[in-house]
Amino acid sequence: MGTNERAAEGSASIRPAFAEGCLLAVDVGNTVTKFGVFVEDQLMGTWEITTPDSCTADEAWAHAARAIDMLDAPEPGYAILSCVVPSLANVWRTALEKLCGTRPYVVGPGLKTGIRMRYDDPSEVGSDRVADAVAAREAYGVPVVVVDLGTTTNIEVVDEDGAFAGGIIAPGVALGARSLTAAAARLPMIELRAPERVIGRSTRAAMQSGVVLGEAARIDGLLDAVMGELGCDAPAVMTGDGATQVAALIEHEAVVDETLTLRGLHLIWRANRGSRAR
Repeated sequence: MGTNERAAEGSASIRPAFAEGCLLAVDVGNTVTKFGVFVEDQLMGTWEITTPDSCTADEAWAHAARAIDMLDAPEPGYAILSCVVPSLANVWRTALEKLCGTRPYVVGPGLKTGIRMRYDDPSEVGSDRVADAVAAREAYGVPVVVVDLGTTTNIEVVDEDGAFAGGIIAPGVALGARSLTAAAARLPMIELRAPERVIGRSTRAAMQSGVVLGEAARIDGLLDAVMGELGCDAPAVMTGDGATQVAALIEHEAVVDETLTLRGLHLIWRANRGSRAR
């Protein structure tokens, strides 16, 4: 069924058959919104769009329906949502309820995550960071450190007891590049790739060195400090925008796991499934 047909049916509140074991996981970030479809606990595929500055519930519904079409997936019977953009949270909650015919699970206060939070105020922890920690602990054991690249560079630490110990939030590499251009009139926009040498021989190369290689050096330095506080070496897992490219630039060995956040959402859904009637 195409997106236009879905839109026509959705507006008329006519729902196609549900797939009881099919879950749509949606991770709404500041820059990118990612979709993952799980069927019988297997990730069948992913899709992503640029997060719009604003949208209606019908527009969000159409984006989700498009993702399902592109992944050739069955109609999901369930959805779980992580949203770090407060103005879009209710929009996506409404859209996913219409899509699935049941209230979506929303990562936040009141939803079980299965991970203990050693944070002064657990409600301050972004839902994507929680999902990262849950998935990393499941896949890589403990302790484990996650580096999630996006609008911000987030480092999440799971300690040897399997608890979320806290982490680090810093400006992301694209944000750093935009800030340079916005603050300095003579500095151009640059392509976010590593230059051939550290000492730049042009303004663009010098900026690429500072922004891209500087990000790699910052991550290395922060990982050194994190491991020092943990008192042991821990596996480093890198996910998010450009994770493969950045992982190749740092001195620490890091596993690249592009579906970590979506798998964490699936694990949280599993922990809560059955606690709510359809």
